[in-house]
Amino acid sequence: MQNASESSLIGEEYEVEVGPVAHGGHCIARTEEGRVLFVRHALPGEKVVARITEGEETSRFLRADAVTVLEASKDRVAAPCPFAGPGKCGGCDWQHAKPGAQRRLKGEVIAEQLQRLAGLTPEEAGWDGTVMPAEGDKLPAGEVPAWRTRVQYAVDAEGHAGLRRHRSHEVEPIDHCMIAAPGVSELGIEKRSWPGMASIEAIAASGSGDRQVILTPRPGARLPIVELDKPVSVLRVEEKDGGVHRVHGRPFVRERADDRTYRVGMGGFWQVHPQAAQTLVRAVMQGLLPRKGDTALDLYCGVGLFAGAIADRVGDAGAVLGIESGKRAVEDARHNLQHFDRVRIEQGKVESVLPRTRITEVDLIVLDPPRAGAGKQTVHHLATLGARRIAYVACDPAALARDLAYFREAGYKPRTLRAFDLFPMTHHVECVAILEPAAKGS
Repeated sequence: MQNASESSLIGEEYEVEVGPVAHGGHCIARTEEGRVLFVRHALPGEKVVARITEGEETSRFLRADAVTVLEASKDRVAAPCPFAGPGKCGGCDWQHAKPGAQRRLKGEVIAEQLQRLAGLTPEEAGWDGTVMPAEGDKLPAGEVPAWRTRVQYAVDAEGHAGLRRHRSHEVEPIDHCMIAAPGVSELGIEKRSWPGMASIEAIAASGSGDRQVILTPRPGARLPIVELDKPVSVLRVEEKDGGVHRVHGRPFVRERADDRTYRVGMGGFWQVHPQAAQTLVRAVMQGLLPRKGDTALDLYCGVGLFAGAIADRVGDAGAVLGIESGKRAVEDARHNLQHFDRVRIEQGKVESVLPRTRITEVDLIVLDPPRAGAGKQTVHHLATLGARRIAYVACDPAALARDLAYFREAGYKPRTLRAFDLFPMTHHVECVAILEPAAKGS
């Protein structure tokens, strides 16, 4: 009988023809024996040598890297980043693809997930099949947009800051991240040593000049004196409770969208691309078309981005309820929206708080759930509220497709779907679906 190490296929190489793109930043291929490979650093239609990185004789599928390209796609470019490639940094999935090809691949993934999980064609989803670049991101092949305003660096045992390798805790030391926004790069995180630190998150607000670093020390380690190339606030993650505490400087950064400034405290959530918040607000408002006097829900509302935009448009006769689980985000949302008398923010999980509100009717709903989606229970509850339109903001096309299927069961259909490439060089994509009652117009 073979033991686990003897049945491992790690390091084995196969010459394969690469098939379609799959959700997750890889393509599908099959060996001559019929084994399914999820191959990174490849493109559809290529012939490559794939080296196994995960899997055993008994595995349903194997993970692999394309280590040699025998026949290249016309969409292939030399990866601009020296830290991208097999066995290196896991942050970018598509450095080796032309920008337009990256967007086409993301569109193919969205279409496949919609069909497989929701039974919807692009036409039935109200989508024209395109993934739109963010403003300023349409660059020639070989150029990389510097968009990432929040970068999570890992620190190796010697104190060097870097980024994690794909599906690994190992650190790839780097001297520069090409997709990091200028405000992050200017801090010079990679230039100095970080003894005793496990990770460093660097934040450069796009709505102001605010910069922040959040340090996570290794157990028992002392915090270093932080001297960076630009003024910066410093926070630390406490070992005991995982809470974030201020060391010096402001405990928040200021972001801006829809002509409003938002406070985002203690490393709280804000869209990473500098154009993302404005792009998504515009898409949601164009889809919902709020009217004076409307009542609305903003679920998973974070620091109040969509609640503020809706409140501006529904006026004093309207009302908005936001629900958010994060305590600090709720504090920020209440601060950010304090000038609206008819906005209320409740703390807790949506599936727990929403039933307690006893709301039975609402005009508009926006939901921006975490990567796992909203789920059947919440979707079915929302469908009972009779909303004229629902805006669903999704960072994961699989979760979006699953929830669209639940909405269809509950009587809602997509009116429009738009997709935005707010994470260039990675496999991530943001979608905004606008839903309405299926009975309308039928």
